[in-house]
Amino acid sequence: MKGILCSIVLATTLPAFANDDTVILDETGVRNLRLETEVVEEADFDETAFALGRIEALPGKTGVISSRISGRVSELSVVPGDLVTAGQIVVQIESRQPGSPPPTIPLKAPISGLVMAVNAQLGEAVEPDRSLVEIADLSKVSAIARVPEDLAGVIAPSTAAHIRIAALPNMAFEGKLSRFGTSVNSTSGTLDAIFEIENKEGRLRPGMRAEFALVLGKRRNVLRVPRIALQGDASNRFLYVKHFDIPNAFIHTPVEVGAMNDRYVEILSGLFPADEVVTKGAYALSFAGGGAGISLKEALDAAHGHEHAADGSELTPEKAGMEKGKAEEGHGEEGHDHDHGEKGHSAVASGGGGRIWRYVSGVLFLLLVASFFGKRRSPIVEERHEASPQHQPEKA
Repeated sequence: MKGILCSIVLATTLPAFANDDTVILDETGVRNLRLETEVVEEADFDETAFALGRIEALPGKTGVISSRISGRVSELSVVPGDLVTAGQIVVQIESRQPGSPPPTIPLKAPISGLVMAVNAQLGEAVEPDRSLVEIADLSKVSAIARVPEDLAGVIAPSTAAHIRIAALPNMAFEGKLSRFGTSVNSTSGTLDAIFEIENKEGRLRPGMRAEFALVLGKRRNVLRVPRIALQGDASNRFLYVKHFDIPNAFIHTPVEVGAMNDRYVEILSGLFPADEVVTKGAYALSFAGGGAGISLKEALDAAHGHEHAADGSELTPEKAGMEKGKAEEGHGEEGHDHDHGEKGHSAVASGGGGRIWRYVSGVLFLLLVASFFGKRRSPIVEERHEASPQHQPEKA
């Protein structure tokens, strides 16, 4: 009896919650959240190790301008940040030798590059041992990762690295290991691993902080999604998957994850190839809920071109009659007593919640009746019990 009643409870309550994990938006909601999606596929997956570091100019790609004679700065044509070419006149030095006017010496840039520093002012006296202008060629730069010394032993020559710069969060760079530093830092226990990066746009500057994902290995045919798509904490990971039939609908999908690298996360279960997951905007979608005002019924009606029940199932004649009766009943109650006010409107707005409580109340009533009759003794048993010889009164 109890097993049957439990089955009734599950059958009546689960359909009402079957669509709680589906978020349905309208076109405006999708645009406001700036949602982007990506198709799930099997691809190569990099096994990586994390390290921090910095950007520096390549050795041999820097130069300084200094004067061969004593004098003063009569002309200065650059400031920090200017780009210069090799042979360009940058500074004019007026000699201290007598003359009218005194002789001047032009100082030219030794290399093409970016002016990193200017250490002189117009009219200032200078000496031959002084650096006046510093220039660096930044068409290529060094990205120096501080690698733990125990990890340095497993990094092979020409190891690749995915490099992200804190100052340029929307850009990603690739580098290859060119060499290691000469000694281990005794304080941090790390060894410099030096990578070379192309810097054609000139966005990278010495001193910038960098994050490294050192590629230690590669696995083939791994089901993966971008890390930005993954939501939840370590005990409850989930993604939003685009609904196949309903436009602008997204299903809250629990997943089991495996390894992660700087860009992707391995999916062990919960997804299939060709699923389309939300990437950009997935976090905001967690708070969207049903606020867009579109019900599952409306979305399915529009997608399939025919009427559905309020819970999203196919609309049978029986369900159509039940929903019509409920609508008439609700209309009658509203006309019968206008004093319900906000309470009546709240009951209508709650919709599915009211149905669930009616189901639960009915089941609880059945349990109460079953319990009551279980405790009563059968009348036939009572009569047989009284007629039993063991309970006959003793003769006098």
